[in-house]
Amino acid sequence: MAKSGKVAIVTGSATGLGASCAIDLAERGWNVVINYTKSKKEADETYEAVKAKGVEAILVQADMGQDADCKKLAAETLKKWGRIDGLVNNAALMSVLARRPWHEIDVDEWDRVMAVNLRGVFLCSRAVYPHMKKQRAGKIVNISSGRVFEGTPFRLHYTTTKAGIIGMTRAMARELGPDGIAVNALSPGLTLSKTQMASSDPKYLAAAAEGRAFKRAQVPDDLLGTLVYLLSDASNFLTGQTINVDGGRAMH
Repeated sequence: MAKSGKVAIVTGSATGLGASCAIDLAERGWNVVINYTKSKKEADETYEAVKAKGVEAILVQADMGQDADCKKLAAETLKKWGRIDGLVNNAALMSVLARRPWHEIDVDEWDRVMAVNLRGVFLCSRAVYPHMKKQRAGKIVNISSGRVFEGTPFRLHYTTTKAGIIGMTRAMARELGPDGIAVNALSPGLTLSKTQMASSDPKYLAAAAEGRAFKRAQVPDDLLGTLVYLLSDASNFLTGQTINVDGGRAMH
């Protein structure tokens, strides 16, 4: 694949969907910023996989719940390439969260999930905005969840943040549109990433396929085509939208 010269930041890209996204973008010629908070070993592996595609990459440790860290992520990207073409707001707390009734969720845990999953999208988008505005172009893709459309129980804080992302996406699209910046959301169904499989009962994962039009498990590769579309020039007149990729489980 020829190098595109474009640069994408993928938050939470040490493992799971974020890692798959980073590697796929590299395969398509994008230079990639790999972000992690604690998973240094996994981040190193993703970094090597991206570099093996013949593109450039940097590895940046940053907590998406912290404003200074989000600004650092943007600054390191600009220092390396002088441009930011795409931002994938993927970082989220999910697999570490126990499934429990809503009234048993600890308040501190609630606040931490809000800080990373929702505030992090706001902070990271705000950090890249000045440069995207200057270049009058840019693509922001926020990762929501199919749980929003189904009202899936037992991780109320997670579901709430993913619903908030859809509202944020729509409002940001209105405000950033005049600057030539597209803001869209992608809502995956239950996806068999390594992190999801490590934290879920196999029976729960198997049951997810039963309600789909396509009767099989969803894997990270199922999301990548849509994600790349939202980052590419092919979607230049698309903004404020949420595309649900779940094999036809929730239709809207």
